Amino acid sequence: MLEEFKKFALRGNVVDLAVGVIIGAAFGKIVESLVADIFMPIIGAVTGGLDFSNYYLRLSSAVPAGLSYLDAKKQGAVIGYGSFVTVAINFVIVAFVLFIVIRAMNRLKAKPAEKALEIPADVKLLAEIRDILADGRDPAAPPRAIPR
Repeated sequence: MLEEFKKFALRGNVVDLAVGVIIGAAFGKIVESLVADIFMPIIGAVTGGLDFSNYYLRLSSAVPAGLSYLDAKKQGAVIGYGSFVTVAINFVIVAFVLFIVIRAMNRLKAKPAEKALEIPADVKLLAEIRDILADGRDPAAPPRAIPR
């Protein structure tokens, strides 16, 4: 059983998956920083200095108006839609960057299309003879019309 587990754990797919998860986690942190530290301040400046991370809806009267999102969460129930907007922007950026990376990789892997090989005339003739014999027709008879 230990040998079987060793074969499973060291198989190429498992190692590739582990590497992918680790790189994905690191890539996620990079994109999170990109969004939080670069894109969101730019979006905030364009929209007049708005900070999306502090946008929320109060669901409880115990939460006073004007608090930061973190303080409001401590006071009572709130919906932090600003955080959701940030996460949604994160997702769009990650999806776009992955699209660009995979597209570039596919272009590097793409091989030029091979020309269709021309079938020699003698091979075509032999294929026709094979088909005639398989149908059980008389080779001297004229070819049959294909029914439509």
